[in-house]
Amino acid sequence: MKIAFFSSKPYDRTFFERENENYGFQLHFYETHLGPHIVNAIDGEEVVCAFVNDKLNHQVIQVLAEKGVRLIALRCAGFNNVDLQAAKECGLQVCRVPAYSPEAVAEHTMAMLLTLNRKTHKAYNRVREQNFALNGLLGFNIFQKKIGVIGTGKIGKAFIKIAMGFGAEIIAYDLYPDPSLISMGVQYKSLDELFGESDIISLHCPLTADNHYLINQETLAKMKDGVTIINTSRGNLIHTNHAIQALKEHKIGLLGIDVYEQEEKLFFKDLSTTIIEDDTIQRLMSFPNVLVTAHQAFFTTEALTQIAERTLKSISDLLTTGKTDTEVLL
Repeated sequence: MKIAFFSSKPYDRTFFERENENYGFQLHFYETHLGPHIVNAIDGEEVVCAFVNDKLNHQVIQVLAEKGVRLIALRCAGFNNVDLQAAKECGLQVCRVPAYSPEAVAEHTMAMLLTLNRKTHKAYNRVREQNFALNGLLGFNIFQKKIGVIGTGKIGKAFIKIAMGFGAEIIAYDLYPDPSLISMGVQYKSLDELFGESDIISLHCPLTADNHYLINQETLAKMKDGVTIINTSRGNLIHTNHAIQALKEHKIGLLGIDVYEQEEKLFFKDLSTTIIEDDTIQRLMSFPNVLVTAHQAFFTTEALTQIAERTLKSISDLLTTGKTDTEVLL
């Protein structure tokens, strides 16, 4: 059985080859992302393993089906980059990894919040240059701040537990409130209430047609002046140009993003010797109160191990029995 991996990096090879000792699949790794430009390279593989920035539109899926691919295995939780209707029409099954070390993303979210707030990245550089002054490094206590969490699934719940450990008050929004969080003191409110009351807003929801550009000019206007926003979910939840305007107007006090709406052209690549033509990300990174990380929130040993384990198990289950866990199959 052959599996073609796209958008693969050395760490993907390491973890998947280690886990594959239990299965014996033939693994073929492609560094390029999956799209119309490379799909015809598929040759004899029955499974395609894709990541967050691979483009599985109708055209790509049709070619995959014609080449004998039976299964699309996403080694991530999100699936907004897959035309599920086209997959169904072409007879391809689609599976994903719905949860992999939610603590990894939750901990990175808190790390971004602490870094932005206490400016540890700036302090590190200052001290290395023998500058021990504190001017410009003033932060605020997270204790007793109101943190609005949008999306209280596994990752959102993990972040809430961390934030509550700091003594923060949690306001949450989710279409399906979690009774266990309510019993812990989390207050579920409407989005408008969350926007208006929160000192800090953290996004932990999947990208859907309904919440595309959830953070935009209109919703930003409902927030407190100087609000802190952290996004470790999906780039298209934030309208970047509207966020830039809000930064200029001091409506957003601190912004941390681990995802970006045009990230497929940038993230997971070394562009240190390249002229980046994306003026929007360049403008965004010019703000001293913005922190950008390159989709690394998931990047822990535990998470990569679980991704490899879950992905290969799902592939084995689906190809041998046609069935797997309900939450895995799309």
